[in-house]
Amino acid sequence: MLRKIDPFSLDFSRIIWYNSTQRLIISTEILYGDIVDDFKKIVAKNITELRTASGMTQAQLGEKLNYSDKSVSKWERGESLPDAYVLKNMAELFSVSVDYLLSERKEGEPVLKPQKKVHRYSRQVITWVVVAGILALTALIFVIIWLLTGTPPWIAFVYAIPVTLITVLVLNSIWGNKHYNLYIISGIAWGIITSVYLSFLSYNWWQIFILGVPAQVIIILSFYIKNRPKK
Repeated sequence: MLRKIDPFSLDFSRIIWYNSTQRLIISTEILYGDIVDDFKKIVAKNITELRTASGMTQAQLGEKLNYSDKSVSKWERGESLPDAYVLKNMAELFSVSVDYLLSERKEGEPVLKPQKKVHRYSRQVITWVVVAGILALTALIFVIIWLLTGTPPWIAFVYAIPVTLITVLVLNSIWGNKHYNLYIISGIAWGIITSVYLSFLSYNWWQIFILGVPAQVIIILSFYIKNRPKK
């Protein structure tokens, strides 16, 4: 009686099956190939269904995973398998488990649709709450200094601009659209320059704005430096 072997624990070079009388060493060139092909088809079907359910094209999925659309096409045709790191990122992207991507579902079982919109709205609310909190803190500081000195420190709201944008940059980098980072970083740079100028307004250091020109050029050019998609 042959003992059952977990297909995922198979050796790449050989499979060893034991029976009561002898040890059989069987070549896996055919057997292992069939198992892997079936596994590739399962993963390919799951990726295709999840991508379609999320409304993404192969190119869009590839961009989010830093892979080319040709790689995604190979995955969905069952010609190759994503590595473990990509599977993890893909599972997070589609709001499913890695096990869901690797498992065959029963006939008629509905596809898990990504909860992307719900997460996006929740994250937007969190971002706005944080921004509102920074502005409220700024207003509190403004009022306290005004009461203590008798002079309204309007410059506090100017300082709040780069602080707020830095916070938004961090949150957007974590879960937002990273394409917006160009505008956010630009706002931070000009906000800092404006804050410095207004802090020393009596000196009229208008020349400081000239520094913003090369800074803006560097920021723009840096966003054209992208990681080359993997093939």
